[in-house]
Amino acid sequence: MKRKRVILFAGLILMFILVGCGAKSQEDVLKDLNSKVESMNGYKLDATMTLTMGTEAQEYKIEVWHNKPENYRVHMKNAEREQSQMILRNKDGVYVLTPALNKSFKFQSDWPKNSSQPYLFESLVQDILEDDEVKFKETDDHYVFETKTRYQYNKMLPIQEITFNKKDLSPVRLEVMDQDRNVKLTVEFSKVEFDAKFDEGSFDLNRNMTSAQMEVPVASNKEEEATDVDFTVKVPTEEIPGTNLVDEEEVVTKNGKRVVLTYDGEKSFTLMQEYVAVAETASMAPTPVNGDPVDLGFTIGVLTDHSLTWTDGNVEFMIASNDLTREEMVMLAKSVQSVAIEK
Repeated sequence: MKRKRVILFAGLILMFILVGCGAKSQEDVLKDLNSKVESMNGYKLDATMTLTMGTEAQEYKIEVWHNKPENYRVHMKNAEREQSQMILRNKDGVYVLTPALNKSFKFQSDWPKNSSQPYLFESLVQDILEDDEVKFKETDDHYVFETKTRYQYNKMLPIQEITFNKKDLSPVRLEVMDQDRNVKLTVEFSKVEFDAKFDEGSFDLNRNMTSAQMEVPVASNKEEEATDVDFTVKVPTEEIPGTNLVDEEEVVTKNGKRVVLTYDGEKSFTLMQEYVAVAETASMAPTPVNGDPVDLGFTIGVLTDHSLTWTDGNVEFMIASNDLTREEMVMLAKSVQSVAIEK
């Protein structure tokens, strides 16, 4: 009898152990994710981001460093475009670096807190925590959440699916979808190192500019002189109802040419594009701007209430308007492509 009781008691203990090791609830996983964000000192991660906004998919390699509380380094590289940009945040401010042009901008900005960021671990966790209608499922190896996005200037991508590794809660994959659930942006996380170590100069402006230029050399102004007059004029494929292209003007500049497209109507704006010269090494001091860095997918732009500036290769673009909202400027910029202009 005593032996039967011992066996029964052992069986109950085993049952409790098995139940304790079973599937976690959504609340349990959320609590674990939030605890991970709060307890970690930072991380390093590598990812590949694929955009399918335009006619062809664009692929970017992304390297992220984060050291608490506010040090960030996001390096974005596109091999086909030979383009490299970096967002840097340190104790002195927020910077956007374009190494190939020897240029950088300095912002007084809350980035990355002011919007959802698809390649930052803590931002993805925050997206989940702030969505009261989040959906959750568990697979053999992963936790998967479907949630709303929190993109400040892109309401056209409202849905995302975020996959985490069960073992260490590291991000595995992100899919961002439009209203019809078409996947427009994918981030594949290939390497995540929590509580990574950083040395004193890891987030230094000049050091990061120099290291980035070693990967993507500074462009030659002599090469530009031979090609700047031949750059292809690009236009937005998205349309603003009641606004149409009414004029195209070409202006000769010291660097080659500047093209100014004028759109008139209910929400008028101009789109300027021109080749830009590589800044001399002596003038590498960041240009201060009263605006915010904005991720356009293929590049990082400088956004103010009345303008949006970005570079694509060696061509600088600017949308200027007193009528467009910030969201409308971002929408137009994301859609700027090489399209024949009807005369």
